[in-house]
Amino acid sequence: MNTQRTVYFVSDGTGITAETFGNSILAQFPMKPRHVRRPFVDSAEKAYAVVREINETGEREGQRAIVFATLVDRDVLKIVRDHCQGRVIDMFATFIEPLEEEFGVKSNHRVGRFSDVARSQEYHDRIEAINFSLAHDDGQSAKNLVSADVILVGVSRCGKTPTSLYLAMQHGIKAANYPLIPEDFERGKLPASLLPHKAKCFGLTIDPDRLAQVRNERRPGSKYADMMNCRYEVNEAEKMMKREGISWLSSTHKSIEEIATTILRDIRPDRLIY
Repeated sequence: MNTQRTVYFVSDGTGITAETFGNSILAQFPMKPRHVRRPFVDSAEKAYAVVREINETGEREGQRAIVFATLVDRDVLKIVRDHCQGRVIDMFATFIEPLEEEFGVKSNHRVGRFSDVARSQEYHDRIEAINFSLAHDDGQSAKNLVSADVILVGVSRCGKTPTSLYLAMQHGIKAANYPLIPEDFERGKLPASLLPHKAKCFGLTIDPDRLAQVRNERRPGSKYADMMNCRYEVNEAEKMMKREGISWLSSTHKSIEEIATTILRDIRPDRLIY
């Protein structure tokens, strides 16, 4: 299969929905196409411009581009459908129209996932969760941990920060993260500030070889990145989490999405129902 191919995600909103869903479909195929997102295509002029770009790309590459479209405006969609030489996949027609028939009502045809954010409690909850996670990143603050939904623990550079932010941005979860350091291992117990909130704790670990690689990118040649030290810290952290009854998983071969879903399942299963 020729992998030199371009996939466009065209939307009259941010294009996040088209890209997310399109990528989940593309993941089923053994290819890595070039990705191009074209958001806010909400006028005839913009539609013709993106069509020209798509057609020129197809001519240059010798095969038509794939186009995932989430376009509410029917006139804009018609321009793309009628004039685009790429393979256009209208995601709204594929999914919304059958649901309109099933529910017996017309959809509101709202442009963009984030319309009317000022009136969206869900949106404000996510912003609050992001601010909370930033304020409680890497043990910066132990204040207000009672408000945390999840507290991630593990050695430095095992993936706690990106997981915390993903939980906040995608799920509105107030996620703090707290590093386990050599002093904690010498004492043989969790930091005192975490003890009252142990039920909210979830541990991340990582393969020592991978940890040493990541740390060497940050502090090359340091004791912090030394292989023996990495093995020691990972081993002690895992023993501590096991001793304290904290669920944990390895981030070495798991995506942030997989890690976050496991955390929600184990700590906040209510967030998987909405």
